[in-house]
Amino acid sequence: MNSPSKPVPPSQQATPAGTATMPVRGALASLSLSMLLPALGTSIANVALPDMARALHAPFQDVQWIVLAYLLAITALIVSVGRLGDMLGRRRLLLAGIALFAIASILCALAPTLWLLVAARALQGLGAAVMMALTMAFVGSTVPKAQTGSAMGLLGTMSAVGTTLGPALGGLLIAHFGWQAIFLVNVPLAGVALLLAWRFLPADQHGANARRPVFDHRGTLLLALTLAAYALAMTLGRGHFGMRNAALLLAACAGGALFVRVELKAPAPLIRLAMLRAPVLSAGLATSMLVSTVMMSTLVVGPFYLARGLGLGTAVTGMVLAAGPLVAAFCGVPSGWLVDRYGAQRMGGAGLCGAAGACLALSLLPASLGIPGYVAPIMLLTASYALFQAANNTAVMGDIVPDQRGLISGMLNLSRNLGLVTGASVMGAVFAAGAGDIAGARPAAMIRGMHATFAVASALILAALAIFALGRALAKPPTPSGDPA
Repeated sequence: MNSPSKPVPPSQQATPAGTATMPVRGALASLSLSMLLPALGTSIANVALPDMARALHAPFQDVQWIVLAYLLAITALIVSVGRLGDMLGRRRLLLAGIALFAIASILCALAPTLWLLVAARALQGLGAAVMMALTMAFVGSTVPKAQTGSAMGLLGTMSAVGTTLGPALGGLLIAHFGWQAIFLVNVPLAGVALLLAWRFLPADQHGANARRPVFDHRGTLLLALTLAAYALAMTLGRGHFGMRNAALLLAACAGGALFVRVELKAPAPLIRLAMLRAPVLSAGLATSMLVSTVMMSTLVVGPFYLARGLGLGTAVTGMVLAAGPLVAAFCGVPSGWLVDRYGAQRMGGAGLCGAAGACLALSLLPASLGIPGYVAPIMLLTASYALFQAANNTAVMGDIVPDQRGLISGMLNLSRNLGLVTGASVMGAVFAAGAGDIAGARPAAMIRGMHATFAVASALILAALAIFALGRALAKPPTPSGDPA
């Protein structure tokens, strides 16, 4: 029984079904903005690259580091900052991350040279990594367990909104205020997120006899270097896998092996490798990476198929490509409600089955069906992805002990990021192999490339479905109050 002198945590407050107390709503608003800002920071910069190249007198190949530095910082550091949040206090680290994101955004807008801007973007990526790693970790301590799926769905919606809003908002700001405005727009949003987090997120708990936490510096450095090498191997070369990419990939493999060796001997490892024996966690991470790899296919293949396969103009192509993110934005919250109502395991399987059907349809799609033939399976794929994400995040985060929530949240976000960077490279290579010479390919070749890409995507989703089923079979039976079978 709770002591009358202590407030009941928001996650334990009794509320009628479908309602939330003011602290819960305030906490969700803060977490939603903390999820929106990193996604907005990823998508809004791409539209400004030509303007920044002209303003900073830099070649386009160098300007791409403005995007790459941000993504590398997130990928390399997201697990480490999640673990730091568990050790030092998630609230204080999230507040610091939001503040750092705002300060770095100002530095980006004021940067007089390209490489100072790249450095500021890396700093901004560190703030984004903190926000991405800790938002899901806070759900367990701020939201009643019966509403966890809805909260995860809301966070997924905000991420999709940020991704969708970025290009349109960026174009509008650049047209009226210049490229610096795409960074300055983050400042007031971060200010609101900071105020809400300070006001509504639960204070960090410190036990009276708690020992000083030990941080795994060697493991952290090795993991960051390994992930950075892998991300660079998958992104450098603009789709051409050369000797430099191979060397980076070998370095990543060697770094991964060395990381495992260090973690097995570390007294306080960054990642306790025994955790990966948990079927729900290991299956959740693997399926998240596979599904994210497939989702990247839509961004890699879609523009070429629509523009050159169907002969659509730039404006129409952009409108068609917006269909997927819009569906994700509208499906996040309903997906979370379905997870709360029917269980994470059932809805996760349903999401994967829907994604498999959509990829199969795209692999067989005749060009004669035109825009509707493409949009319908893409909408199904995106809605299925939203359902799977809400279910998978809920299942993985559901029974994690409090002092590991930041770490596991970081690992979940890392699996998604690794899937995206892998998809950009691997699925792009599959498309190029199917279409031949992309620069001069005819419409029929573009269609062949799309069919080949989504045939591989179908196989990846089926592999994810098999892993999901195996993880569910190996997991312990749920308790009567747990997730339905």
